[in-house]
Formats: sequence, structure tokens, C-alpha cells
Amino acid sequence: MAGCAPCQTFSTYNQKATPDDKRWWLLLQFARLVKEISPELVTMENVPRLQDQDVFEKFLGALHDVKYHIHIETVNCEEYGIPQHRRRLVLLASKLGPIRLLSPGEFGAVRTTVRDAIADLPPLGAGETAETDPLHQASTLSGLNKKRIKASKPGGTWRDWQKTLIANCHKKKTGKTYPSVYGRMCWDEPAPTITTQFFGFGNGRFGHPEQDRAISLREGAILQSFPKDYKFVPPGSPIYKKVVGRLIGNAVPPRLGEVIGRSIMIHVERWTTTRREVRTGAEANAR
Repeated sequence: MAGCAPCQTFSTYNQKATPDDKRWWLLLQFARLVKEISPELVTMENVPRLQDQDVFEKFLGALHDVKYHIHIETVNCEEYGIPQHRRRLVLLASKLGPIRLLSPGEFGAVRTTVRDAIADLPPLGAGETAETDPLHQASTLSGLNKKRIKASKPGGTWRDWQKTLIANCHKKKTGKTYPSVYGRMCWDEPAPTITTQFFGFGNGRFGHPEQDRAISLREGAILQSFPKDYKFVPPGSPIYKKVVGRLIGNAVPPRLGEVIGRSIMIHVERWTTTRREVRTGAEANAR
């Protein structure tokens, strides 16, 4: 059984979420389903901050009560070849025996960068769509944001701009702690965490490293480790940036899903073999 509570309520991006948020307690509903169905294997993925909450301890207690072996690990996705700074909490639980996540070396991961991931895509201007791929489309930019992105350098911040370009909110004391918005990515580093709003230049460090635009929907999907030809909508259907952006940003990176899946498969194979050997040995002794 694979499942989770929505991560937004536990995320550091959400400064207002509290136990009063109804989503907060969905993790206990997941625990209820695990108890009722009693699957041999359980997996969950969420943000690392979940570990600091009482609801997570209650969830773990529920799994311990029904005799699961539990493995918890905070994963740096870039170590598994995902071209993105993204830390995720992964839980594996098994009734077969002790279980763990494959290491990056066991998985055969190779670190990749923004350049490795998207440098070969056709260039775009703001507001343009590639003829060969409708998902390779970039949001439009206002005249002011065009000036801002031209003044931005990879890895820099809005603090590098001349004062006439700086947003009023960033001139206030409370706004000075958010330097990464209106930033460009760096070619030779992993991307920042891809959120549901990655297609907007002002929503984070989502400016293309050299082209004067935010990254496209396709580029965001690739940085999340989706295949380059993955289709999020049926052919010919309209593409709504907010809808597709939410699908991409909220996804478990497919490569992380593969790590989890392969870890489970190896675990099942090992414990199935062990049980078979034990059974065979017991039958031999009985004879």
C-alpha cells in the first residue's frame, strides 16, 4: 500500500498550517487503512518536516502496533540522479522482515545538472511554444519582468538589480528574507525544488539560466525526472499551465518512485528466498 497525507500542510513553504488544518490528520486515516487491510508492504513519501509532528509519531505507533518493520530516511534527490535540490522523507514498512532503501550506489545513480537535463531543448522566448512539443511552452512576461530577468544572473538574486526594478514588497524588512524569487537557475548545478508554480519567473529561482524567460512546463517536468516525451494531457487537448504545473510540482519524482519500487522488489525477493530456504530445511529435517 502506497499513500500519504498532502504534504502542503507540513511544508516549510506553508507558514500558517497548524493541527487545525483538516489535512493534518489524514495521515491517521492512512494508518487506519493500513490496519484494516494489513498489506505486507507500506510506503509513504512526504516532506522532512513531517518528522517533527506528533501526528507522525502516532502514525509510527500504529504501524508498530501491528508488527511492521519500519525504515525511515530523508533522501536528497540529487544523490539519486534527479537534477533538483529536493529533500523528501521516505518510509518503508514490511511484515516480511527488516527493509531499507537502496543507496545511490546500489541504484546506480549519477548526479545530473540543469545543463544535463534541459540544455538540448529548443530555445524559446517568453510566451512562446515549441512547434514540436506543446508542453515546451513558456509563460509571458510583463515589460517590467522582462527588464528584471535581463538584469538577473544565474544564481544571483533581486538584490543585484538597480533599485527601480526591485518590488516594493522586497524593500520592506519582511521581504528581504526571500532572495531566491525572481532568480535564474545555474547550468551546472541541480535545479531548486520544483513547486506547483515553477512556470512563473517571480515564484522562485525559476528563470532559465540564459534565455530571458521562466522555465517551460516541459523543462519543469524533466527536472522532476519525468521522461522527455511524457504526456500529461491527451493529444490535441488544451494545456492549462496551472493544472499541468500542479501535476508536475506535486508529483513524487518518478526516479524516486523507481528507487522505492526497486527497493521493495529486492526486499520481497530476498525474504521470499529466505522463507523458501527455511521451509526446505525444515522439510529435510522432518524426513
